[in-house]
Amino acid sequence: MSDGKMGAAELRFADIIWENEPVSSTRLAEISGQKLGWKKSTVYTVLKRLCEKGFFKNEDGTVSSLVSRNDYYARKSEKFVEENFEGSLPAFFAAFTSRKKLTCEEYESLKKMIDGFGEGK
Repeated sequence: MSDGKMGAAELRFADIIWENEPVSSTRLAEISGQKLGWKKSTVYTVLKRLCEKGFFKNEDGTVSSLVSRNDYYARKSEKFVEENFEGSLPAFFAAFTSRKKLTCEEYESLKKMIDGFGEGK
């Protein structure tokens, strides 16, 4: 994967691929025309760019992902924490919760996640 980034339009397009994969390039052009108002040439240009970046592949007219939606957003989140909080999850969490209080359900969910992913687990 090149720089690992997608612009806003690329990301909307990527979401269409992730929601429909594997999908024929013809069908992808149809869906993108309906949802994004894109012409076929735009679809193929953006698809080619995302394939060159290593996010997707187009083999024999069938488009599928090389990077899952979950992996993409996980990497994006990791990079955000690295760049803005020196890689510190506690610093990120403190900043996030200083303006938004957690519900009891959110707290319990996060607690279970932390307990399940702690070191040595």
